[in-house]
Amino acid sequence: MWRHRIVALLIPVVVGACGAETALEPDLAPAVAHTLSDDPAVVSLGRALFFDERLSVNGNQSCASCHNPAWGWTGPSAAVNAAGAVYEGSIPGSFGDRKPPSSAYATQSPVLHYDGVLFVGGNFWDGRATGERLGNAAAEQALGPFLNPAEQALALPSDVVSRVCAGPYGDLFRELGGAALCDPDRSADAYDFIGLAIAAFEASTESNAFSSKFDHYLRREARFTAEELQGLALFRGKGKCAACHVLGGNGRGVARGAVREEGPLLTDFTFDNLGLPANPANPQGPGYADRGLGGFLLTRPDYSIHAAGNIGKHKVPTLRNVDRRPNPGSVKAYGHNGYFKTLEGIVHFYNTRDVKPRCPGPYTEAEALAAGCWPAPEFEATMNRSELGNLGLTPNQERAIVAYLKTLSDGFRP
Repeated sequence: MWRHRIVALLIPVVVGACGAETALEPDLAPAVAHTLSDDPAVVSLGRALFFDERLSVNGNQSCASCHNPAWGWTGPSAAVNAAGAVYEGSIPGSFGDRKPPSSAYATQSPVLHYDGVLFVGGNFWDGRATGERLGNAAAEQALGPFLNPAEQALALPSDVVSRVCAGPYGDLFRELGGAALCDPDRSADAYDFIGLAIAAFEASTESNAFSSKFDHYLRREARFTAEELQGLALFRGKGKCAACHVLGGNGRGVARGAVREEGPLLTDFTFDNLGLPANPANPQGPGYADRGLGGFLLTRPDYSIHAAGNIGKHKVPTLRNVDRRPNPGSVKAYGHNGYFKTLEGIVHFYNTRDVKPRCPGPYTEAEALAAGCWPAPEFEATMNRSELGNLGLTPNQERAIVAYLKTLSDGFRP
């Protein structure tokens, strides 16, 4: 019963078409609009699961502990973001090796696949939540942290299920999935239902709000400043940002049955190596280099032939909510390893990565900016050299791009 209910929840209806890539006015068409069979009960269950700290070994960590709505559905600690940007797990002293990505606008990512040129889709920075099993990458991603020793650290799927069945929303869980779903021999099905319910919440209007100034601008409900308009034009043109963070269309395919869409997603769901330096404050060590997609592909016999060419590549994130934070002084982190702490810094890196000299050591962003250099990349061989590194942007043009990026935070009121 529950599978039919979730599948109905995730069936899309295409009602729009891709906009012209050259348009800069509000008639830039939203890419593709999907309607969601919006079952409030399933969304409510998914929301309860998302915010429940009981679903961790020490009862102290939920999905929201690393994906906080006030911070753009990513890490909510300015102190952590200002350093390694890797969040401590339920077990004290346990750490992973990456910054949490935003959980918003993640349900649209298609099932991981190779399109003959690039890998597309999946979730997590390395794409390992492929979506192949459940048909939705976000649903599979939602299940990963529960059993990760560096995160919520429960031992078995049945440990998660038993907490859900005994929880304050246990009756709702049984109502939606059937009373037998809490039987011990149904734990695998129940666990999948948990992931799909969380994905339903992540696909809801609370998570995917499409309520930024940019969205209001596209709907002719708000005006951009001259600087924001310049930033949008640069984003699409000289800055080459829209090559991956696409505006007119959804890149290489939205997940089938993923979610409603009311505007561009600002990602093409592919993977790229930007040449980011190692984060000196990473809990795994100052020289830790993340193999990303290539590391995951090595675990897959069907894809391992492509691993070497994808070492150091990470998922292209949506830029929606990239500047959302509780107040302007709250530090956010950017990049898979959180190396950058400012939008100004990462835009300047995109512009000058191949122009400035190499720093002599593992400098932080602030140290590198002060010294006028950039540290060596984690992996140089697969680095993207055609779309960033020497863009020739002026300081004013960099500031304009940042001004545009700041229009992408949900919650804007015209």
